[in-house]
Amino acid sequence: MGKPKFTDHFLTTAEGPRIAYRIYEAVGGVETEVPVLCLHGLTRNLLDFEDLAPRFAMMGRKVIVASQRGRGNSDPETDTTRYNPMVYTGDMLALLDHLNIKKALFIGTSMGGLMTMIAASAAPERLQGAIINDIGPEIDPKGIARIQSYVGKTAPVANWDEAATAVRERVGLAYPNETEPAFWLDFARKTFRERDDGQLELAYDPKISQSVSIDNIDLWPLFAALKNIPTLVIRGQISDILSQKTLEDMQIRKSDLVTALVPNTGHAPTLTEPRSWAAITHFVRSIKE
Repeated sequence: MGKPKFTDHFLTTAEGPRIAYRIYEAVGGVETEVPVLCLHGLTRNLLDFEDLAPRFAMMGRKVIVASQRGRGNSDPETDTTRYNPMVYTGDMLALLDHLNIKKALFIGTSMGGLMTMIAASAAPERLQGAIINDIGPEIDPKGIARIQSYVGKTAPVANWDEAATAVRERVGLAYPNETEPAFWLDFARKTFRERDDGQLELAYDPKISQSVSIDNIDLWPLFAALKNIPTLVIRGQISDILSQKTLEDMQIRKSDLVTALVPNTGHAPTLTEPRSWAAITHFVRSIKE
């Protein structure tokens, strides 16, 4: 059947910035299932899913991955107030419209999980199901403080080895099992980009940092919007963003919620870990239409 193929595109938003997105076609060219829409975290981009997306393409699903405004190859914002998940979610629903996709399986990591909940609130008919990776309607303040400590503050580096070191210093505690240099080099290549002067910088506009704070915002109504939508929540066992208590509260409020715990992993699981992928495949098969 061959390996999954992808093509890169841009969508121009109503306000002007272009959104970079990638489409992985279903292997064999025949879509047998609802497409998948992948939504990344605050400082990440569409490369976050380059290992996951082909797996879904092999399952007969078209996969759409996008870099939100100010990330990856997407344009930065001229109005930084538009660096917020409500706007990003609107962009993604517009992207589905552009592609004539009426319904998709949403997969959201961290901020992408919040976007998934926002989409469920705004347009529940667009979601076949939701896979939410390591975030919930209550976010651990320790994790927010950690993220605020580095977003937009990492200096450029000279080469890829330095980039890998910088990444490991920043998030190494979340992946204590990952000791191979190849893992961290791959991580760096997904999160850094080369500048005109040859140095490497993190692949996002530092001004996105203004959207980190969610003080005084009640997110439980957004989670409630998933009431009638099949939902899987994946939590890293040592996550400092999604606590076990919050996950238990989510299960109380949504009795059919499916959950999975990824051992010895923090924020956020890659979704290709054996435990993650097993949970995802079982969940996806259970909601086939």
